[in-house]
Amino acid sequence: MAKVVITGGSGMLGKWVVRHFVEQGYEVVNVDTQKPAEPLCHTLIADLNNLGEVYGVLAGADAVVHLAAIPAAHIKTNEVTFQNNVMSTYHILEAAAGLGIRKAVIASSESSYGIVFAVNRFGPQYVPVDEDHPQLPQDSYGLSKIVNEQTADMFHRRSGMQVVSLRIGNVIDPSAYERFSSFIHDPEQRDRILWSYIDTRDVAEACQLAIEAEGLGSVALNIAADDTSMAVSSRDLMAARFPEVTDFRQPFEGHETLLSNAKAKKLLNWQPKHVWRDYVKESEA
Repeated sequence: MAKVVITGGSGMLGKWVVRHFVEQGYEVVNVDTQKPAEPLCHTLIADLNNLGEVYGVLAGADAVVHLAAIPAAHIKTNEVTFQNNVMSTYHILEAAAGLGIRKAVIASSESSYGIVFAVNRFGPQYVPVDEDHPQLPQDSYGLSKIVNEQTADMFHRRSGMQVVSLRIGNVIDPSAYERFSSFIHDPEQRDRILWSYIDTRDVAEACQLAIEAEGLGSVALNIAADDTSMAVSSRDLMAARFPEVTDFRQPFEGHETLLSNAKAKKLLNWQPKHVWRDYVKESEA
């Protein structure tokens, strides 16, 4: 039984990742600053900004899934967000490399493309946005994710550790589907995330597949559902909110995602399973 350390396992996404790994038969240790509401495995309370503590929590692990972070720049000040997110990730990868851990997954974000928290609003250069799209953040959170991806590249070069950076779209807890009817007909809502979404359970499976994959090196992968979170077609969404974008790199005949997940599907053999339309009444959609 492989031992996996999951940081941030008490959080909204983390608890689903913990549950998934436990159900898959892994020995799981949750590392967080607070205890989970539902204890599913052993939890260690630790400060990931302290490298010594990070060595301690990773000791004996076969892999690490690093989800812990300040989730956006508006929750704490810009400098605190940046310092925490960058240094905690550095410490995780530094300790993992020092302990000989060969597999790591880190939570990156669609925010790294810069659209989400842009002060000076702008849209994508083309759609669907894939991993080659320029990353142009105007905020410390998006910048921290780019630095973390570069940190992952460095540790792979230095140690050979496989590090998969998941650029996760808008994470949806299953209980949140009941709110979809309030926005699915309004293109103005959720335009900064390109109307993307991804179920927590699909993220959890992506984490597992990324840990189990071989030979990926250091790679960044978009994690998004196959469709948008809207009842409006993808072309109509773009026409309504980003009419200046003319570079469409696929036909877009329906509600196809505008945040490409093709690379994750190919490299991880991953397929998102949870579709919001299965949870919202047809009359509401």
